[in-house]
Amino acid sequence: MAQFQYRAADPEGKVVEGTMEAAEAASVVARLQDRGLIPIRIGSGGAARPRTATGGARLALPGVPALRRRPGSRDLLIVTQELSTLLGAGLPLDRSLATLVELADSPELKGIVSDVLAAVRGGKSFAEALGQHRFFPPLYVNMVRAGEVGGFLEQVMQRLLEYLERAQELRDEARSALAYPVVLTGAMGASMLVLLTYVLPKFSSLFSDMGRTLPLSARIVLAVSDAVRAYWWAGVLAVALAVFGFRRWLGTPQGRWAFDQWTLRAPVVGPVLRKMEASKIARTLGTLLKSGVPMIQALGIVKEIAGNQVVGRALSEVEVGVREGSGVAEPLARSGAFPRLAIQMISVGEETGKLDEMLLRVAEYFDREVRVKVQQLTRLLEPVLILVMGVAVGFVVVSMLSAIFSVNDLPL
Repeated sequence: MAQFQYRAADPEGKVVEGTMEAAEAASVVARLQDRGLIPIRIGSGGAARPRTATGGARLALPGVPALRRRPGSRDLLIVTQELSTLLGAGLPLDRSLATLVELADSPELKGIVSDVLAAVRGGKSFAEALGQHRFFPPLYVNMVRAGEVGGFLEQVMQRLLEYLERAQELRDEARSALAYPVVLTGAMGASMLVLLTYVLPKFSSLFSDMGRTLPLSARIVLAVSDAVRAYWWAGVLAVALAVFGFRRWLGTPQGRWAFDQWTLRAPVVGPVLRKMEASKIARTLGTLLKSGVPMIQALGIVKEIAGNQVVGRALSEVEVGVREGSGVAEPLARSGAFPRLAIQMISVGEETGKLDEMLLRVAEYFDREVRVKVQQLTRLLEPVLILVMGVAVGFVVVSMLSAIFSVNDLPL
C-alpha cells in the first residue's frame, strides 16, 4: 500500500486536502468519488498532481511557479485540467473558478483567476473575462466563446485540455531529445576552452625556453591558444555583434521572410519544420472547427499562431480562398508551404464533410512523423558530436606529443 496525497472539492466547491493509503491512484479517485468528493489532484509522496474527472491516467506534473516571473503554458494546462474536472463534475462556473482560486500555486496565477471570477460574477461572459488576460491565448478564448454560445462549454474545456496536453507532450519530448546533444556540445566547448587557456600555455612557455622549431601542427595549436588568451574579448565582442546584427536583420520584414523561407527549404531541418508547422496548424484549426468556431474566424486565429511568415501568408491565401468558396485544400496546395500528404488528407476531409476530424488526423500523423525524425536526427547528431570532440581533442594532444618528440629528437 502506498501513501497518496490528494486535493478534492466537495459539492459546494470547497477544497479538501488529505492523505490516503491505497494500492494505486485509481483507487484513491474511486474512494473520493464514493465520499461525494471531486478528485482534482492525486500524487504520491510529493505534491499532488492534476487528474481528470474520469479518473483516467492523464496526469501532468505541475510546474514550479515560484521560479517563474509569470505563469506559463504548463500553468495554463493545470488550470484547464482542474476547470475541466470541476465543470465535468457538475459544479457551476463561478463555484469552479472560486475553487481554482484556492488551488492556485502562485500569487500571480491566483490573481488572474480571481480577476476572471470577479468579471464573471460582475455579469461578463466567461470568454470576455478570459480575454482580459494575455495568459489565455486567442485560441482558448474563442473556443470558450463558441462553447458558451452553443451551450457545450464542458465539452470545449475537454477539447482544450486534450489540445494543451498534446502540445505540452510535444514540447517535453523535443526538450528531452535535445538535452543530451546540448550537454555534449557544452562539454566539448568547455574542454577545448580549458585546453586552450590552461593546459597549452604551460607547454608554450616550456617550448619557448628551449628555442627549438616546432612542427607546424604544434605551432598552429599554440598560436590559437595565444590568440584566445590575448584576444578573448574581441571574440566575445564579435559574437555579440553578430548576434545583435542577426536579430536586427531578423526583425525586418525582408529578413524575417528570407529566414523563414530558408528554414523551410533547408536540406535536413526544412522537412521536419514543415511537418511541425503542418501538425500545429492542423491541430489548432481542427480543434477550433470541432468546437463550433466559424471557419473564417478560426483561420484568423490560426494565422496568429503561425511561427513562420511563409506559412502565415499561405493561411492568408486560404482565408481569401475560403471567402471566395474555393475551400481549404486548393489554396494550401498553391502556397507550397505544406506537405503534399497533408493537402490530400485535407481535400478528402472537405469532400466527405469531415474536415475537422481529418485535420486532427493530419496532426496526429505528422506528430508521429516529427517524433521519429527528431529521434533519428538526435541519434545521428550524438555520434557526430562525439567524433568532432574526439578529433579536436586528439589533434591538440597529437600536436603536443609531436612537439615533445621533436624537442627531444625522438622518432615518432
